[in-house]
Amino acid sequence: MSAQNSIRIALAEDNTVNRNTFQQKMLQQSNMSIIFLAANGEECLDELKGLPNNKLPQVIFVDIEMPNLNGIQTIAMGKTLYPQIHFVVLTVFDDDEKIFEAIKAGASGYLLKHESGDSLNDAITNVLEFGAATMSPAIARKALHLLSNSVSEKKENEPSLQQTISNREKEILQFTVSGMDAKRIADILGLSVHTVRKHIANIYEKLHVQSKAQIIKLAHNNKWFKL
Repeated sequence: MSAQNSIRIALAEDNTVNRNTFQQKMLQQSNMSIIFLAANGEECLDELKGLPNNKLPQVIFVDIEMPNLNGIQTIAMGKTLYPQIHFVVLTVFDDDEKIFEAIKAGASGYLLKHESGDSLNDAITNVLEFGAATMSPAIARKALHLLSNSVSEKKENEPSLQQTISNREKEILQFTVSGMDAKRIADILGLSVHTVRKHIANIYEKLHVQSKAQIIKLAHNNKWFKL
C-alpha cells in the first residue's frame, strides 16, 4: 500500500524501549504509516499543531503514565482540539479507575502493550471502519464486569417512586400520566384546581421534569403504572 493510501498512526509514549517496540511492530504492517513517535503528551500535541488535516494521524496510541501530561489528559485535550482523531490507550495498566477515566476522556479503545502488530492492526481497522471501541480481551471482560456492577449499584441506590413523592402526589401523577388535566383530577379527588396544580408542580420539581410529555415518558420507562 502506498504511503498516500496507508493508515496514518502515531504514538505518545515516554519509554524509549516501548516506542521502538511499537515502531517495529507497525513497520511490519504494510498498510500503516507512522506520522510521529512522541515522548510525552505535550510533545504529541505539539506535533499535531503543525500538521494539515490530511496529514494528521487517524489513530494515536497513548500511554497512561507520562510526565507533564499523562495519557488521560492528553486524550481529553486531543479530542477537544482534534475530534476526528481516534485515541487508543496502549498501556500495561488495567486498573478499574484508569479504564473508566480513559473512556470518559474520549478514548476509542484500551489495549495492553503486549498485543501483537496484527492485533493492533485489527484494532485500528475496527475503530476506523466501524467506529467500534476496541479493547484487549482481558480489559473487555473487566470493563463488562465493572459496567454490570455499576448498573446494579445504580439500581440499588435509586429511590423508589414511593420514596420520592407522597401518596397524594403519586395519585395525581397517575391521573396525569393517564391523560387527565388538572380540572378533571380535581373533580375526581374533590380538590381545588389550584391544589392539584400545586401538587403537579411539586411532582415536576421532585422528578426533575419540565413538561407533561417528560413525565409520561419517565413513567413509561420506569413502568411506574400499568398504562
